Amino acid sequence: MLAFLIRRIAAGAVLVVVVATATFLMLGLTGTDVARNVLGETASRAAVAAKTRQLGLDQPLVERYGHWAGQALQGNLGDSWFTGDPVNQSLMDTLPVTLSIVFAGLLLAAVLSVALGTAAALRGGWVDRLVQFAAVLGTAVPSFLIALVLAVTLAVRLGWLPATGYVALNSSGIDWLRSIILPAVSLAVGATAATAMQVRGAMVDVLRADFVRTLRSRGLSTRSVILRHALRNAAPPALTVLALQFIGLIGGAVVVEKVFGLPGIGSLANSAATRGDAPVLLGTVVVTVVIVVAVNLLLDIAYGWLNPKVRIS
Repeated sequence: MLAFLIRRIAAGAVLVVVVATATFLMLGLTGTDVARNVLGETASRAAVAAKTRQLGLDQPLVERYGHWAGQALQGNLGDSWFTGDPVNQSLMDTLPVTLSIVFAGLLLAAVLSVALGTAAALRGGWVDRLVQFAAVLGTAVPSFLIALVLAVTLAVRLGWLPATGYVALNSSGIDWLRSIILPAVSLAVGATAATAMQVRGAMVDVLRADFVRTLRSRGLSTRSVILRHALRNAAPPALTVLALQFIGLIGGAVVVEKVFGLPGIGSLANSAATRGDAPVLLGTVVVTVVIVVAVNLLLDIAYGWLNPKVRIS
């Protein structure tokens, strides 16, 4: 198991380095006059040249990358070129917002997909057809459209939940939950649709297996067979899909945060990309990749626990 974890951690570290390097190089080759953008069109050439030297943009690209990477390894992601705020602090302010809606959406998708997929596999007939139709519909409808419908109906018209804004968990647990419900549901619909079909397919295969018939012949109840044996054997494929869905939820959070006016990391990255604020954009990319790697590592551990063959693959 230790060798399995070391391989996964090493692969994750390589991925972070590759993505960070590629992002830095692409940002450095855009040809944008960052100093002019920071100071404005009315700034003099002397002021722009001084700002260029201050930001270190007059140095070779490789040297700039070495300086940034050295700071990043020490946990310092630099300062914003436009506001001067530390990138670390900006990420600490915005990251909890995005993680709240993404993990809530992932948890909701996991619970609903297991329930719907298992029901479809067990019941068959019209239940199976209904779940399949709902899955196709949920996959086809984009998350931003779902977010708009939920915001207009449940928030604006009915007033059940807030339409915009975010309340920190340490301020009020109830208000925090109310502020993330609609964004989390918006993200969870597509993830639930994809994962539910995977659970259904895996459960159908498992329920046809010889060991399930043997367990039933020994007098075990259907509930015991499903909860203690069938779900565990059907879980690995579903975990793989959930790992992929998590990446999609991170991307979908950018649009959903805009709809609900949430100050999350998606909004921060979008603003940085629009202005050309490379340190902020690099910071959001690196932190996002680290989170994705960490979540996938946890899912790999769960996968390895459920299927020991994975540990030696």
